Amino acid sequence: MSKRNSKNFEQSLMRLEEIADKLESDEIGLEDALLLYEEGINLSRECLNSLKNAEIKITELKKKVEDISIGEKDLFDE
Repeated sequence: MSKRNSKNFEQSLMRLEEIADKLESDEIGLEDALLLYEEGINLSRECLNSLKNAEIKITELKKKVEDISIGEKDLFDE
């Protein structure tokens, strides 16, 4: 996850917390609650995509490390 994506992820999480707090309050009307709920769904989808992309990146990096380790082992076995 790039620094920009990480920042967006963190901002999205913070906004989700704000939305949850507002939805839990008794001071919000139905229309506003629906709008916030929709925004929350969209933000949670974005966060989930960011996490999936981070997981893919980690898997790729682990594979590279394994490949390097195997290559080093082959060098010493010769």
